[in-house]
Amino acid sequence: MGAGDGDAVVAAARAGDESAFAALVERHRGELRVHCYRMLGSFDEAEDLTQETFLRAWKHLGGFEGRSSFRAWLYRIATNVCLDALDGRTRRVLPRHLSGPSDPSASLSPPADIAWLQPFPDRLWEPVAPSETEPDSVAVTRETIELAFLAALQRLPARQRAVLILRDVLGWPAKQTAALLEGSVASVNSALQRARATMKEHLPQRRLDWAPPAEPTGRERAVLRRYMDAMERADLAAVADLLAEDVRAEMPPWPMWFRGRDAVVAALAESWDAGSPDYVGRFRMVPVRANRQPAAAAYVRRLGEPVYRAFGIGVLRIEDDLIAEMTAFHDLGLFPAFALPTTLPPGDR
Repeated sequence: MGAGDGDAVVAAARAGDESAFAALVERHRGELRVHCYRMLGSFDEAEDLTQETFLRAWKHLGGFEGRSSFRAWLYRIATNVCLDALDGRTRRVLPRHLSGPSDPSASLSPPADIAWLQPFPDRLWEPVAPSETEPDSVAVTRETIELAFLAALQRLPARQRAVLILRDVLGWPAKQTAALLEGSVASVNSALQRARATMKEHLPQRRLDWAPPAEPTGRERAVLRRYMDAMERADLAAVADLLAEDVRAEMPPWPMWFRGRDAVVAALAESWDAGSPDYVGRFRMVPVRANRQPAAAAYVRRLGEPVYRAFGIGVLRIEDDLIAEMTAFHDLGLFPAFALPTTLPPGDR
């Protein structure tokens, strides 16, 4: 769609044409959903806040005067919707943010009802492409929704979070960011400096420089396949061979987490022992795409049950052909977002 066509659609929407506005909504829904996800760390809330963004846009469409692109105007609304939602809210976390690593020999703690970080299905992610038809849009050079980046983002105060996303992820200039946040360029630059320092403290050492998004490599996919196979066979030795020595494993909403290959294997041994009270069952694994990282959906068949039931979405960080991080989200409500069924028959592989 050319610039003239885009202007015509915006003009039609401003004149009250609901179908024209619906076309604009669908054009920008994907990227605004990701923007809200980065701000909140929640897939569920990102859906709701994206819808709230479009409701506010429709209500105030007469106030759009065309001084910026329609896309930039929507980002202004979405950012303010997110800042409103974050006001007084506790940040979303992973188990490692709550305490030190757990003892794998200790009894399983009950799930904790707190605000957990959530994964994002890649099938709903639409990267922003440079467009000559939007002169004020800037090519995204450091686009990312990796979990480590999202977890670090949640450490920032809401306004710093917004500044860092707008400046370093979306590539907005300081002046435009300051206008959106109704602040000065100096205050935006100061907030960005503080945000970058905090991010550096909380990002993995090898993730300080963020590259453009890419699919998992062939080698990473090979590690994922070996991991899924080992999980399905309940082969502890095969799993151990895939883990980095200082691997980190966590599974919200359970608040415990484990550091190191020996601890992770010990925890798995307990949950895979059919005689243990913490026995989980047999696994069936399905590859998925989440946060631009290797990932798999886990289904579990417990003793005496006829089917495999949805268990969790596991997202891996792989370095040097070894799993450096395993984050398994035991949130059955996420399965529809990944276009997955809630059960698998015994014969499915």
